[in-house]
Amino acid sequence: MITVVLGVLLLFGFALRVNDLGVESLGEDEFNKLQTVQEYRTDGLTGKNGEHPFLMKGLQTVSIASAEKLNNLFALQQLLISEEAALRFPLALFGTFTILLLFLLVSELFGPSIALVSAALWAFEPMAIGFDRIAKEDSLVLFFFLVTSLFFVKSQTKAERGEANWIRYVWGAAAGFGALMASKYYPFYLSIIAGYYHLFLQVPGNKWNIGNLRWLKFFVVMGVVFLILNPTIVLPDTWREMLKFSSESRIGHDSYEYMGRLYPHKVTDWLAGVPWTFYYVFIAVKTSVITLAFLIIGLPMMFKRKLGDGRLFILLWAFLWFTPFTVLGGKFTRYFTFAEPLILIVAAVGFCFTVKWLSEKLFAASPFAGVCQLILFAAFVAVPFVNALSVTPHFRMFTNPIGGGMAAAGSYFPHDEFYDTSTGEMIADIAAIAPPNAIVACETPALLEYYAGKAGRLDLKFVSLSDKTKVVGLKAGDFIVIDRGRRYFSNTPYVDYLENSAAPLTEIMVMNITSARIYELDDISLTGIQAIAKQ
Repeated sequence: MITVVLGVLLLFGFALRVNDLGVESLGEDEFNKLQTVQEYRTDGLTGKNGEHPFLMKGLQTVSIASAEKLNNLFALQQLLISEEAALRFPLALFGTFTILLLFLLVSELFGPSIALVSAALWAFEPMAIGFDRIAKEDSLVLFFFLVTSLFFVKSQTKAERGEANWIRYVWGAAAGFGALMASKYYPFYLSIIAGYYHLFLQVPGNKWNIGNLRWLKFFVVMGVVFLILNPTIVLPDTWREMLKFSSESRIGHDSYEYMGRLYPHKVTDWLAGVPWTFYYVFIAVKTSVITLAFLIIGLPMMFKRKLGDGRLFILLWAFLWFTPFTVLGGKFTRYFTFAEPLILIVAAVGFCFTVKWLSEKLFAASPFAGVCQLILFAAFVAVPFVNALSVTPHFRMFTNPIGGGMAAAGSYFPHDEFYDTSTGEMIADIAAIAPPNAIVACETPALLEYYAGKAGRLDLKFVSLSDKTKVVGLKAGDFIVIDRGRRYFSNTPYVDYLENSAAPLTEIMVMNITSARIYELDDISLTGIQAIAKQ
């Protein structure tokens, strides 16, 4: 039964993750990955985008090359795989198999019932799906963290049972963490694994003792796997890019919009940056209400001994993620990919204990108790599944009734909810009416230029709306694009002026919500914009 249910979850989870995968335009960060892939294919391995490891970009290179071959092979049947879909496909695939990994890990910690509910929630929760449809490293990091954790916890189980081959699982964990580091430079996640180990090190009768020498071998295995999967780390250009990134000199914009207000957005802004409430509000408004209800029920149970020692791993994972990410000044919702399983696992704990108690109260030892549990399980997971279907393919827009429902979508985390999704449509509208050599002021010039090239308008010129010297040079007949999620301290005066004093040429909608406005400058609006730029 479990095998059948898991198969269904994998099938539907994959379908939700790849359906219309290329319908949204690339985000600026995704476009950077595409440029890197193109450079790999023309110049071989380089240090471009070197602030991030190679593994994901290598997978994307294979995916795009394969998509091109399939497009050529099936040209007569018009089976076209877009660059957007091909770039995102590896993350959607790994995100799908996260369903299986989550089941296996939670089975080790709490047993198959809680594991199955956790896996089902990952398959169907709208935000879990949305995270896996972004061409960024976070889904890959989570996948390999689960691989690492599964091997590590299995090594504990095997050691405590007295099995002689338990150490091989430690080497599997080392390889998994090497792959994690080849996905994104997050060495501090090793503290979760090491902390869990040291919690048990002093327990009387503990047989799970790796020892200093084998820990050294652990790091050797991890390092070898890291080098194999991240060969660009040996290039000097990679280190230069990493130094630029770590100095925060690569940050392109001065703020982040959260719940209608702008905040500084550097990591080192700490509590003066994006508020500490960010991820807690995200949980409250972006999680299916029924999952949220069982999360509240499950939380106190995580502190009860009857749940077993597996709760210590979950609590340590939660503490070592939420503590730093709560106080960091620079936040994005996609960083929550790593913590999303915690929410779903705790909700699964709450659900399983509630349903077990309820079915036993109603049916005692009757065979109907199991039938009742199965029906309630199906009803429970149907809610996030229906929620996901209701927002397909714009899963990041999902907003639950606590957050105001879909009428409030895009108002909490607009940068991450819209994520430049309408760029292609904006360019199509501009390309249809723009005179030759028209200038478009926007916040993502390189991204708009890419889509203008695809639209055959290589004559269009794109400048940064945050660059006052460029705005002063605009003329009547040029365009300004106001993209939701791209409001900053630097461009707010222009946004306010245009929204209050000019009518947009056109509005782009996503799920009946305005995602972008395009303004064509006339003499009056041009004078107002230039006056602001000269201040």
